[in-house]
Amino acid sequence: MRTHGTLWFSPPVSVKTRQTGVRYEVNNVQAAAENLLEWPERGRHWNKAVQACLAALAGDLTPDDVRAAFETAARKEGMLLD
Repeated sequence: MRTHGTLWFSPPVSVKTRQTGVRYEVNNVQAAAENLLEWPERGRHWNKAVQACLAALAGDLTPDDVRAAFETAARKEGMLLD
């Protein structure tokens, strides 16, 4: 695994939190991975997003790849906020 700093992406992805009316802005791979672990629904797209986070941390995918997978998962699992 390569040594790296925080793997940022832009624009951030806004997702729901457990607190009503509170949103969370995800703008890096580590935050995406941590946020995914809090989701109540864990379907096929959730799994792909988790795998993308792991691959990016290993240096095999870019932060933008993670952003795309995370946004898709958030949309499919009902976590995405516009």
